[in-house]
Amino acid sequence: MLNSLLKITIVIALTVIVSCGVQPGEKEHKRTLTRDELISLNRRMVEIDADEIKDYVEKNNLEMTETKTGLWYRIDEEGEGNIVTKGNVVDIKYEVRLLDSTFCYSSDSLGTKIFKVGQGGVEAGLEEGILLLKKNSKATFIMPPHRAYGLVGDDDRIPGRTSIVYKVEVVGLKEE
Repeated sequence: MLNSLLKITIVIALTVIVSCGVQPGEKEHKRTLTRDELISLNRRMVEIDADEIKDYVEKNNLEMTETKTGLWYRIDEEGEGNIVTKGNVVDIKYEVRLLDSTFCYSSDSLGTKIFKVGQGGVEAGLEEGILLLKKNSKATFIMPPHRAYGLVGDDDRIPGRTSIVYKVEVVGLKEE
C-alpha cells in the first residue's frame, strides 16, 4: 500500500513539474531545474521498483541474480548448445504475470514469440534475459517497469509502472 501511494505521489509530482508554466526571463533556468528534477524523480522511481522486486524475491524465497540494469533472473533449466547472441532468431514459450500473480499473457493462448535478438520489438528486459540462455533453456525473469512496459503499460493487461514476472523457454534458436 505504501509503495502504491509513493508511486502515485511521484507521478503527480512529475506531472506538476512538467506542466508548470515558465516566465519569459526564467526560461533557461527553469529548464535546467526541471531536467534535474526529472532525473532525480526517475532515479527515485527506479529505486522504489528495485525495492519492490527485492521484497518479492525475499518474500518468495527465490534464488535470483540481479543484473546492472535491474533485471532479476533465474535459469531453471540450462538447455544445450550455444548461448543466444545478438542476431539469432529465437522462438520462445512464455507466461507473463504481475508481481501479485495476476495472469497477463501466455504463449498457450497467443502462440510463441519469434524475434531477432538485438532488433527491439520486445521488452528490453526480455532481450537482455534471452542473451543468458541456450536452446531448451527455461528461465524466470523479473523486469522492473523501465525494462518492461514503462510508464504507460501495454494499454491492456499490464498497468503503467508495473514490474512483471516472465517465465520463458527457448524452444527454437536459429543462428544467423
